[in-house]
Amino acid sequence: MHTPTALQKIIENAIPEIAYPAQPANLYEPIKYIMSLGGKRIRPVMVLMATELFTDDVNKALDVALAIETFHNFTLVHDDIMDNAPLRRGKQTVHE
Repeated sequence: MHTPTALQKIIENAIPEIAYPAQPANLYEPIKYIMSLGGKRIRPVMVLMATELFTDDVNKALDVALAIETFHNFTLVHDDIMDNAPLRRGKQTVHE
């Protein structure tokens, strides 16, 4: 069993390795940006913790965990737009 911190590290190491298409850049660059801002990554960690109930290989669920984190970050972008927020996690928001 991995600790939650170890699972978070697996997620953090996997995020920069996500292979987004180059085009359309105005779609994928904001996704890369928001994903690079960090965060607690609770949702993907919970996916990997649940996976460990059934298998020792958390990598089997890594793509699912990353998809959930990507969707969560989309909801944060949407929230920032709706609130006209200038900052997210101390950095400029995607729409600014």
